Amino acid sequence: MGTKVLTRSDVEDFLYREAALLDNWQLTDWAALFTEDGEYLVPATDLPDGEPGSSLFLIYDDHHRLTERAKRLMKKTAHAEFPHSRLRRIIGNVVVISTESSIYKVTANFAIFRSRLQQADIFSGHSHYEIIVENAVIRIRMKRAILNADDLRAQRKLSIIL
Repeated sequence: MGTKVLTRSDVEDFLYREAALLDNWQLTDWAALFTEDGEYLVPATDLPDGEPGSSLFLIYDDHHRLTERAKRLMKKTAHAEFPHSRLRRIIGNVVVISTESSIYKVTANFAIFRSRLQQADIFSGHSHYEIIVENAVIRIRMKRAILNADDLRAQRKLSIIL
C-alpha cells in the first residue's frame, strides 16, 4: 500500500481488523495500530463536540496513555473488566471524507454489544479517525469515539475501549 491511495474498502478492512482486535481483547495489538503521536479520545456525552483544551473528556489518551490503558485492562487487577466482558461490535457507514496529503479523514458508525456478569449493554455512536499510511502500513493518528447517549447510567460505566 506504500504510495497507493486508500480506497473505502481498504479503510473498511482496517476498521474491521481494529474491531476484531478489540472484541478479542488483543489490546496491545490494538494500541500498536496508533502512530507515535496518536490519540484516543472519548468526549463527554453532554458535549460531544467539545475540544480537549476547553472541555472535559471521558478519555483523552496520547500514545503512551492508550498503551498503558491497554496493558492495564489486560491485568487481573483491572476489576472493572475481570473477567473480561464479552464484546461484539458492528462497524458501518464508513465514509472517507477527505484526504489532506497522506492523512485520511474517516467517519464510521459503531454498535458495541457487551455482556458481563449477567448484564447486557449496548454502546452506540460514531467515530472520527485520522488515518495515515506509514511505511506501507495503515495507522491511526487520531480516533475520537462519540457516544450517542445522554448519559451512561444504563451502562453504569465505560470500562471498555470503544
